Amino acid sequence: MNIIAIETATTACGIGVQTADAQLVRIIDEDRQHTEALGEGLQALLREVSISAKDIDRVVVDHGPGLFTGLRVGIATAIALAQGVGAQLVGVSSLELLAHGAKDGGVTGKVLCAVDGRRGEIFVQTFALDDTVTPLSDPVVTRASVVANEWSSLGEFTLTGDGIIRYQDDFAPVGAPHYRQAVPPLSSALQLAALRPAQSTIVPLYLREADAVANFSTRERQ
Repeated sequence: MNIIAIETATTACGIGVQTADAQLVRIIDEDRQHTEALGEGLQALLREVSISAKDIDRVVVDHGPGLFTGLRVGIATAIALAQGVGAQLVGVSSLELLAHGAKDGGVTGKVLCAVDGRRGEIFVQTFALDDTVTPLSDPVVTRASVVANEWSSLGEFTLTGDGIIRYQDDFAPVGAPHYRQAVPPLSSALQLAALRPAQSTIVPLYLREADAVANFSTRERQ
């Protein structure tokens, strides 16, 4: 099975490909230029593994939570690509990808996954890592200081995700180990894509209104 993965939930833009012979992942942009980077990057990646777009069987995309514009671009690209070549679609969340990445890196026990939501907020979800990855909570949007205060007395756990990196000063007093992952891992997306049922479409998981809407509302109140 030939699988393409698209990751645009954070400021970085990543792509990956899985074939019978190879798995390659690339971070092709780190400055929120997702629209410009995706098309050319996907073509280059396909050339690198010597397959064409018509050979793609599945397209997996991170559907969030994450940054509004990036998610919109990534999901639209995934849907258009899948429809254009007759491939199946699979959606995975940014937070479960971080959990699977931590497990693959040897982390066990409880893990708190956090994606930077900007505007002083983070998207968080907790998981238990053993033989499987089991959600312990639903994904929510909150502030790092709130999470750090709530988790400071909850025993042993690991922190991961770019939300931890961005707000490391808030999390430092917690004293929990940090498994560094700046981007939800594309290798995990490719692995999950082969196991998940195909979907007819992908719905973004925003958890809050778009930044553009929020900014407009703020201007209206001034």
